[in-house]
Amino acid sequence: MLSCMFLQQELQFNQIGRCVAWLGITLIVFSPSGFAADSVSPPSNEFVHALIRKSCIDCHNDETTEGGLNLKRLDWQLEDPQIRRRWIQIHDRTAAGEMPPEASDLPPTERKALVNQLSKAILDADIQEVREAGRGPMRRLTRHEFEQNLRDLLKLPYLDIKDMLPADREQHHCNKVAEVLDISRIQMEAYLNATEAGLRQAVASGLNPRKPEHHRLPATRMFLTAQTFGEREAMFYAKHSQMVPLTGADLARIRKDNQHDPEMELAIFRSASWPYYGYPDVFKAVEPGTYRLRFSARAVRQLPDFSLRPARNSIPMNFRARKRSGADVSGDVRATRDILDIQPQVDEYETTIRLKKNETFEYSLLGLPVPRAINPPNAPLYYDFPPMPEGGHPGIAFQWLEVTGPIDSAKWPPPSHKQLFDDLPIRKASQGSLAVELVSTHPKQDAVRLLNRFIHLAQRQPTPADVIKIYERLVLSELNQGAPLAEALLTGYSAFLCSGPYLYLPEPQSDSLYRQYAVASRLSHFLGNTRPDSELMAHAANGELLDPGILQKETNRLLQSEANENFITNFTDYWLSLKEIRRDEPDARLYPEYRFDDYLIESMAAETRTFFKDMIHNNRPVTAFVNADYAFINDRLARHYDLEPVSGSRLRLVSLPASSPYGGLLTQAAMMKVTANGTTTSPVLRGAWIMERIMGDPPPPPPTSVPAVEPDIRGATTIREQLARHTKDPVCAACHARFDPVGFALENFDIMGARRQRYRSLGRGEKITGIDRAGHAFAYHVAGAIDASGQLRDGRKFRDIQELKQILMADPRQLARNLIHQFTVYTTGVPVRFSDRPAIEAILDQCSANGYRTRDLLQALVQSRIFLGSDPGSQVTQNSE
Repeated sequence: MLSCMFLQQELQFNQIGRCVAWLGITLIVFSPSGFAADSVSPPSNEFVHALIRKSCIDCHNDETTEGGLNLKRLDWQLEDPQIRRRWIQIHDRTAAGEMPPEASDLPPTERKALVNQLSKAILDADIQEVREAGRGPMRRLTRHEFEQNLRDLLKLPYLDIKDMLPADREQHHCNKVAEVLDISRIQMEAYLNATEAGLRQAVASGLNPRKPEHHRLPATRMFLTAQTFGEREAMFYAKHSQMVPLTGADLARIRKDNQHDPEMELAIFRSASWPYYGYPDVFKAVEPGTYRLRFSARAVRQLPDFSLRPARNSIPMNFRARKRSGADVSGDVRATRDILDIQPQVDEYETTIRLKKNETFEYSLLGLPVPRAINPPNAPLYYDFPPMPEGGHPGIAFQWLEVTGPIDSAKWPPPSHKQLFDDLPIRKASQGSLAVELVSTHPKQDAVRLLNRFIHLAQRQPTPADVIKIYERLVLSELNQGAPLAEALLTGYSAFLCSGPYLYLPEPQSDSLYRQYAVASRLSHFLGNTRPDSELMAHAANGELLDPGILQKETNRLLQSEANENFITNFTDYWLSLKEIRRDEPDARLYPEYRFDDYLIESMAAETRTFFKDMIHNNRPVTAFVNADYAFINDRLARHYDLEPVSGSRLRLVSLPASSPYGGLLTQAAMMKVTANGTTTSPVLRGAWIMERIMGDPPPPPPTSVPAVEPDIRGATTIREQLARHTKDPVCAACHARFDPVGFALENFDIMGARRQRYRSLGRGEKITGIDRAGHAFAYHVAGAIDASGQLRDGRKFRDIQELKQILMADPRQLARNLIHQFTVYTTGVPVRFSDRPAIEAILDQCSANGYRTRDLLQALVQSRIFLGSDPGSQVTQNSE
């Protein structure tokens, strides 16, 4: 742990810089008057005030404050960010024709003049604030970014310290907003602890790599027991494709005598959901690390006589790390990323899995049934397997499995150790808590050398020599107090990695000495969620990164890099709510077909990420977000979308029939799930979500006094009938007209995005009965037919989702504008400011001729003054010219 002396020195080092930084943040976010009162000249006061008195005061005064706005009490102090935000709302609603709502109250010429006057005054005030305080405060790294920074710096790709850090707050559907990424003393302690844990994992675990253990398990050693929950239908041993009825005693005798039949197979026909103990009887990871799994298997079908036949299709599976805990799936259960498609012919497969100490692994067959618990009165609990489908139960038969690990680096000490200590020799530690210690004849000189080397490797911009001296004094002080060299260095490294320059990303500014480095960090954290690599840093050091050609080339390179997967995942997690894909379990009463279908949920999320990645990499037009004639599907999604069957778990692009309602984000299964609650769908929630996330037209927040509309699962009333009553109030009706129609068009899709023509209920309608995929009997009712037609507030009508898509596609500029807004807040940590609007419109103008293509928009943003931190007034001047 860090010494008290370090904490005092660290505070001294950071006190001035942090005070200035936090003062800047405070001024921007909270200050009631950031500038002198006379710094912004009001527009033609008499003209503007006359129009407001004429058209607005009647509804927004001391007695009538509609929308919480009292124009008689609203100051004209545009230097105050809070007041300026209010005037921006007034400007936007006036420009949109929403205020005053009656066109006759403000003729077009007067409306245009009022909007122009407000725009100029607000723009001048916002530009002045940006010039004096920057476009926004510097941003702290999110915990995801901090972990990835350490992974790349320390060359530990599997470092897992994220959960040691407090969760980041969110705003604007993003986890990178500077305003809410604060830090406290408790958070700082968490960062110090996580950093120390990461650094210690980077140190060599001994003088030599660990010798991996090798286990070859025959089929009769691969499963803990002779049978599992669900009885023989769920799992059995087989020979020559016929079940061998082994008992627990039989299996114990075979294992005790080591008389394993090499022709025996382990056949599994269920998914790895509770209760389950589908893991080997003898294996447990003695040491944490990477383990290689090789095995022989084939996809099979189980027939009623417990015989095996080749499966008709491949069956996907992966492995899940877990503790050995009997039937309970307890603690940390983690699936490997690799999904293996097991083919009907016997073949060998290989993958790797990360295991913690004392963990094992289980066989996770995807998309198969799960047995149900039956608890009859006065009788023991047992688990029943679902009835056999036509053609037999699908499953996988395993012949053998090999486990090798832990697998250390072939080079020793490992690359992570050399990042810390270069080539300094090591020996077995005689003191301290590390496994090894450094051998040095001149420890103080080596300490200074290695510290400077590490800071050079870790820094994202040059560190002044006087600052490095502070860390040198810290490390030397630790040495003087008797700490081993390696331990002393780790103390200095921790201090640097938790300092302001490392924890925070600065805002690029035109007059900044380190602007090139700030742009490099912004670009790498945008497209890779991590630190700039050596190539990007070299361009910054040479002062050439701001060259448009080099910046474009580097942007394209990062888009093609392996790290770009971090951007795809993190951006879609927040913008499209994919992190909430498992938020609500499907209601088994109404949707029994979705019970325990993790494979479907995983496929849904993968589809949306793959689609978004393709939009950027293939530079698709933004209209494809609304409608596309293709989709990315695998075997499970093909069944879900009622498309032609495909084989395997791999997502592949397929052309959609002209009659298909799918294609684009609007109707993707993941979007339908995150906008439902597991039991019902709501056109209010779905419509508002689509209008805000995809179209960039967010609805105002609902009044606190108005209760939410909950769909009636009894089937007594339709959602249209309920909303018709709810919107009898003109105020409610005006608001709901913005999004309800879009939601109605999506009512043809259930809680998981499958197409439907009628609602389901528990009370009224035609009764549907059957047995679900887990063997449960179900009964629900099919209620009224769905009406997916609607009329937008501008009068345009549609009959179904296909017609609505055509309407929404007619405004590609708005789709593109919204995407740029999403990119802007994600990469800069600051929402689009009023003074950013001219730059964004310039980007749209630039990309319009080519159809507003996705990568073009991203590239144009990176080249813009918003991203590069140029003076905001320059863009305004260019536009006016």
